[in-house]
Amino acid sequence: MILENVKRVHLLGIGGIGVSGVARILNGRGYQVSGSDVRESALTEAVRNEGMKVFIGHMPQNVEGVDLVVVSTAIPETNVELVAAKEKGIPVVHRSHVLAALIDDFRTIGVTGTHGKGTVSSMIAWILEKAGLEPGFIIGGMLNNFGTNARAPGKVEHPWMVVEVDESDGSHHNVPTDLVVCNFLELDHLNYYDDLNDIIASMTRYIQENPKLKEVFLNLDCEGNRQLASKVQLRPTGYSVEHETEYKGVLDGNGQLPIRFKAIRRGEVIGEFELNLPGRYNVVNAMAAIAVAIRVGVDIPTIQDAISTYSGMENRFTIVHGGGVTFVKDYNSHPTCMRKVLESARDLVDGRIISIFKPYRYSLIKYLQHEYGAAFKGSDEVIITKMYAAEEDPIPGVDTQTVVDRIRENGLKVTYIDDQRDIPDYLYKTLKPDDKALFFGGDDFFRMADEIAAEMARNAARSEGTPALGEVSGPLSHPREEAP
Repeated sequence: MILENVKRVHLLGIGGIGVSGVARILNGRGYQVSGSDVRESALTEAVRNEGMKVFIGHMPQNVEGVDLVVVSTAIPETNVELVAAKEKGIPVVHRSHVLAALIDDFRTIGVTGTHGKGTVSSMIAWILEKAGLEPGFIIGGMLNNFGTNARAPGKVEHPWMVVEVDESDGSHHNVPTDLVVCNFLELDHLNYYDDLNDIIASMTRYIQENPKLKEVFLNLDCEGNRQLASKVQLRPTGYSVEHETEYKGVLDGNGQLPIRFKAIRRGEVIGEFELNLPGRYNVVNAMAAIAVAIRVGVDIPTIQDAISTYSGMENRFTIVHGGGVTFVKDYNSHPTCMRKVLESARDLVDGRIISIFKPYRYSLIKYLQHEYGAAFKGSDEVIITKMYAAEEDPIPGVDTQTVVDRIRENGLKVTYIDDQRDIPDYLYKTLKPDDKALFFGGDDFFRMADEIAAEMARNAARSEGTPALGEVSGPLSHPREEAP
């Protein structure tokens, strides 16, 4: 057993959203937890306030006296703490193995796939909470309903644990769960996978080799999942909004908030639901959560109440207002997700759509450049800044200009701003009341959006001679594991 005879655990990269979740569960289970990261952040401050020891900067002495060192795929083999641990004979394990050990005694719901994991898993957790089941969860984002990304189960008898299972580096194979939800399987994470077939094959093995598996739920609107369904032996439970499946969501109206939809099971309406969350695409996410909740035994009125009071995740279609402009912050950098965010943004106030994006990884640009080119259709202007390579080696002929060219080929206005620090000044001159500014990226972009919104609110207040009132939906942003 990984945690047998372990008292002190040290986690490298404790400021990452995934690692911090594991740290919080370890701390709650009574382990002495320490960790290190390269810089202070809201998360390092939060876990320190919860009683964990946090070092800023990686130093060999940080692992003195610990029984176990936990790493993620993002930690290089040359990390001085990792090297020191190996030299001292301290066991080193991947975060996913510790996650599996922490959830082994619970009833488990694992949500995986290339995107949509956080929203689906957090919806499920909130439904179980409203049902009085007090679930535990470890999710790769901050849950607005709970104000955290992880907690231990509250129920002593038959406790539930909801976990976001990361497939980006193949580590999902280390985390078997009783119920599995795969929300999307699309071309992504090409720093690890060869192609879409490789992703589907990996997910097939994960399902087939899962010794705990009782049921698998698949979003059958996704072509990758439809291929997956044909390969697994266990008949999956399908959910969708576009295809005929066991669970289907049917949108009522045009997607204005609140979003109303009917849930249909095997051809019969089982309930009408109201979702106070921007984004029509969230209906399919809700159908996943509804299907799982029914499988767990939650009644329809409780599910309806939970869906209507679910408040989303931080920086997933988070809205900020300032100076008459609506700012949307979204963590996604995959073109499919970005396209859906843009489509849903049209349901907000009338006005132009200005999209701001920092391309992410050479490999994604190489294989998805045409999808990126089409993803911004409907934007009145697209602002692109220098790409974030995430330590990938350059690919000849692939760079930020590739994305700019593909977008222009779709007849859109593109403005390239090399240094992202120059984006605010450009937007101050460009944005007008009723415009919608969509920021796609990571923590640095979200801070930028907040600062621009606040400044525009102050400018508007000064011109009107009134106090500046800015509206922000959700708490301050936290860093993603690998932020572009």
